Amino acid sequence: MYHSRWKGSHYEAGLRYGDILRKKSVNPIDNIPMNDERKEFAAKCLPIYEKFYPEIVEEIRGMADGLRIDYMHIADFLFTMYCFIFDNKCSCFAFSYKGKIIFGKNSDFIVSMEKLCDSAYYKLNNAYSFVGNTTAWTEIEDGVNEHGLAVGLTFIYPIKIKPGFNAGMLVRYILEKCKTTDEAILELKKIPIASPQTITLADKSGNIAVVECNCDKVVTLAPKEGKSYVFTTNHFVSCEMQEYQFDGVDDIHSHERYETLVNAFTNIQDYSLDFAKALLSGEMGFMCQYDRKKGLDTVWSSIYDLTDDIILRVEGNPSRRSFKQDKRLSFIKQSLSE
Repeated sequence: MYHSRWKGSHYEAGLRYGDILRKKSVNPIDNIPMNDERKEFAAKCLPIYEKFYPEIVEEIRGMADGLRIDYMHIADFLFTMYCFIFDNKCSCFAFSYKGKIIFGKNSDFIVSMEKLCDSAYYKLNNAYSFVGNTTAWTEIEDGVNEHGLAVGLTFIYPIKIKPGFNAGMLVRYILEKCKTTDEAILELKKIPIASPQTITLADKSGNIAVVECNCDKVVTLAPKEGKSYVFTTNHFVSCEMQEYQFDGVDDIHSHERYETLVNAFTNIQDYSLDFAKALLSGEMGFMCQYDRKKGLDTVWSSIYDLTDDIILRVEGNPSRRSFKQDKRLSFIKQSLSE
């Protein structure tokens, strides 16, 4: 797993990243197939990003200038992820229990690409700094920012799409611009959305939620009455989103992982950091026990302890590797009155 650092303006950070890749004779989009449908969709997304998130367009332009290629070659790929690419399978949860606020996520991906995954540190001008993980670059799949807001996506198979932000760009935008779960939910209701996904949110106040959303609807799922947790996998569970649910074979264990989460949170009453580690590591049922010979595995696992400002990550499958602390991010200390 790479550990990239992005500093300065968005353009400068992208330029530096692209220049580094060029000097290594690496063009990350060389072997990515791109058809006319995706290119046309990306072109329709561009003015939406220019309006709502011009900084990200500048980052892409910078990276393209560093690589000395047309910036739309990069935008074609990034703007159409999660709308035309279906390789990300994830599980997310968050709980607020006895003063402990924890966010956890497993990222499941094709094993042929796992060495290209990146855990990035962003400290850009006029943006909240954050640590985030990705199977690509620029878009982010889970992370936590300096204000202690943790965010993670899970992929939903697309039934309907429109030009707008995709899942990874939504996570990136929230990490850079929001301090709290409520702020993030408000932004999700304002931004045009392209792809279907769930977004799990947790902040330092203990406000946790799962947002199921696509180009038509944004549905917020708070903890059920008397409960202190939320979780999600790769299918919608709300009644409002069932019309957008893929009616095919679940060959990625989404429902099996979901049942593991149901059973774990129902049968275990004492939620803790050790509970989060054990759950993600598959000690409470199927979560990461993939057959690598079939090309899919858990490629990283993240835990964000928002109470004690601790970032833990396994780079690889958590059933075989240990969590290690990431100390790159400086959290802003908040007063009790906030």
